[in-house]
Amino acid sequence: MFVGLLWVSAPKKSAGNSSPQVASAQAISGSLSAEETSFDFGTVSMKNGKVNHVFKIKNDTDSTAVVSKLFTSCMCTTASISVNGTKKGPFGMPGHGSIPRIDQELSAGDEAEVEVIFDPTAHGPAGVGKIERVVSVEQKNGSTLQLNIRALVTP
Repeated sequence: MFVGLLWVSAPKKSAGNSSPQVASAQAISGSLSAEETSFDFGTVSMKNGKVNHVFKIKNDTDSTAVVSKLFTSCMCTTASISVNGTKKGPFGMPGHGSIPRIDQELSAGDEAEVEVIFDPTAHGPAGVGKIERVVSVEQKNGSTLQLNIRALVTP
């Protein structure tokens, strides 16, 4: 009886139906790019504290792009976005605080700066060694621009 209940309540697949998310993503245009999508801090000493890097992103399309969210892959990293002198953030890792929708528009040809701050002390003494972190710039059209940082953390 239990197996029958599971079978009846399982979602049905229908041929030829496309996901509504795909349709809405195609209706919204605009996409971001960055000349530099990866940055290596080299050797970072815990005793010297936080380090930062600014990535420049651009809307190279003919239409408006919308950054819906900005978040990081680890609690040791935060990111902020600045467009035309207006800064939003810092934003961190999902699950370690709220990641609100920011819905920041970038008109065709507009540029923005994404400042990434890495705190080598966030993981304590066990946090030494190579690190790789990702900053995700989630767009309303469903695409995500990923910006990567690396470092070798020493005491």
